[in-house]
Amino acid sequence: AVAIVSFSLGGLVVSWVAVAAGVGVALTIYLLAYRRGTAAGTRLILIGIGVAAMMQSVIAWQLERATNFQLAEALRWLTGSLNGALWRDVLVVLTAVVVLGGAVLLQTRALAAAQLGDDAASALGVRIERTRLLTIVAAVGLVCVATAASGPIAFLALLSGPIAARVVGSRGSLLVPAALVGALLTLVADFAGQYAFGTRLPVGVVTGILGAPYLLYLIVRVNRVGGTL
Repeated sequence: AVAIVSFSLGGLVVSWVAVAAGVGVALTIYLLAYRRGTAAGTRLILIGIGVAAMMQSVIAWQLERATNFQLAEALRWLTGSLNGALWRDVLVVLTAVVVLGGAVLLQTRALAAAQLGDDAASALGVRIERTRLLTIVAAVGLVCVATAASGPIAFLALLSGPIAARVVGSRGSLLVPAALVGALLTLVADFAGQYAFGTRLPVGVVTGILGAPYLLYLIVRVNRVGGTL
């Protein structure tokens, strides 16, 4: 939004600005949460929520001062849409998936041990802070590259993991199954947005409409039976 409104940038430059800003914000959150040699999950979440609220305020300020053309462009980008996707975007995303996705897969065993807690993982020989930092950077990089190509597609990341876990089970890494489920959801939602509602809707609108009720269902179900999403 800042690149489009304040600097009148467009095209691929906006995508690169989005990637750089996303990684920068994530590292800022990590550093703010870092204390006594570790960045605990609870602090990361709370600080992340606070920084997200600040960034939303910046976005709202940018939209308030935007011209009609800039406003339309920024809202299209913020909603999440595949309408402006190009093959060059596919190549960039594919490269990120191979490089950064591979980096996350290499951390599979360490992440499994980390679920036992920092102390237990350290006792098993896992360099917990190194694992956490590498995973955060790689995961945020994947999110930023995908978002730079299509804009933020609402609820997609929150839905893909739980659905994949129910399809293939929760043993082992869910990275590849969740990625495939996310890709399928994106295609189905985009197809529905183009042909199912009598008017053409961005894919982010469709996933928001369908994703919010399903997420509420998951939360209610977890509260009733216990466990995790």
